Amino acid sequence: MYLELGPKKVFACSVDWPGLCRVRSGEEPALDALREYEPRYRPIAERAGLGGFRLGELTVVERARGGSSTDFGAPGAIPELDAAPVGAEEAGRAVALMRAAWAAFAEAAAESPAELRKGPRGGGRDRDKMVAHVVEAERSYARKVGVRHRPFDVADPGPLAALRDELVEVLGRPSDGAPPVERGWPARYAVRRIVWHVLDHLWEMQDRAS
Repeated sequence: MYLELGPKKVFACSVDWPGLCRVRSGEEPALDALREYEPRYRPIAERAGLGGFRLGELTVVERARGGSSTDFGAPGAIPELDAAPVGAEEAGRAVALMRAAWAAFAEAAAESPAELRKGPRGGGRDRDKMVAHVVEAERSYARKVGVRHRPFDVADPGPLAALRDELVEVLGRPSDGAPPVERGWPARYAVRRIVWHVLDHLWEMQDRAS
């Protein structure tokens, strides 16, 4: 695990399991939240063909300085560990988890009502706006690894499939740990950020559809 420390909140993120990141008001609550979400991540790991998923003992290997995005609820710090090379096995495993997250989100969207239950303060996107938000964020994230696509209609599966195929092609390759483009993201961070965003909204949709 590594911790991203914001002024008020803390993200705990698994290094080995991309996308398993939860934010809370302190270090221990954030680590406790990861344990709470272990059963919800397991179907993603199984869908990716990675059976036997278990967090086990949580060991913090780095603390990274976060900022306003941390407190807002998005992991924005790139830890030093993401500069390490990514081998073929890790890259293949990461894109398998990314594909599994995409598939699970698509299934949840297909099964959810168009109008989702509002949050405690009456907020929250309904299904179609949430889907559009996830896709548009992904299109923005993709630029950080050199994948550029014009805005498109999320109801058209063709452009989305093309975007994701290109992401898989780029992020599924071994990497020396350096960002593939100037001012971009290292591959390990890019996969973690993409999968986190999909899963965060997947779990929100599941909670608000019930």
